Amino acid sequence: QVQVAESGGGLVQPGGSLRLSCRASGRTFSSYVMGWFRQAPGKEREPVSGISWNGRSTYYADSVKGRFTISRDNAKNTVYLQMNSLKPEDTAVYYCNAVTNWRYPLWLDWGQGTQVTVSS
Repeated sequence: QVQVAESGGGLVQPGGSLRLSCRASGRTFSSYVMGWFRQAPGKEREPVSGISWNGRSTYYADSVKGRFTISRDNAKNTVYLQMNSLKPEDTAVYYCNAVTNWRYPLWLDWGQGTQVTVSS
């Protein structure tokens, strides 16, 4: 089982940017398709983005397409989410996990997540 730790969240004004990081433990990180999820208050956790093991294929939810960019560095066991043009509706706790079919979490255990708040 690979464990993850998310970081990089914070308070940002609408239109601003943040870069989230997810560092994973374990030697098999590079073999997994990885994804980012988010959960807003009172809502279910939803998939945001995914990236193949080699970074050549990606997935984005329609709500973030063109604004967010996912990337990974397998040498550092880390996946990133660059978030630009942030909107108040992007406010949520962001999590990472391995994924199947881009949208479905693979591991049962989640990290603590990182809070993103977009507000003026």
